Amino acid sequence: MWNWIIPILTLLAGLVGGFFIGAYYLRRQLSNMQMDDKQIQAMARSMGMNLNQKQLKQVSRNMKNTKLPKKSGK
Repeated sequence: MWNWIIPILTLLAGLVGGFFIGAYYLRRQLSNMQMDDKQIQAMARSMGMNLNQKQLKQVSRNMKNTKLPKKSGK
């Protein structure tokens, strides 16, 4: 019986732990991501939009001021 329970519990613990480690790593990478004006313009063009200088500065400012929401522990 223990030959089935221990591997299943180990698999579940690995999956849950891997998920949380992956989510933490992704959140940290996204918070450190910075884009310059050329990258923003290229991203906009790939979505079929052409930004003028005012729009480009606005997007850049919004990206700089945007912070990822922290999970609040209740």
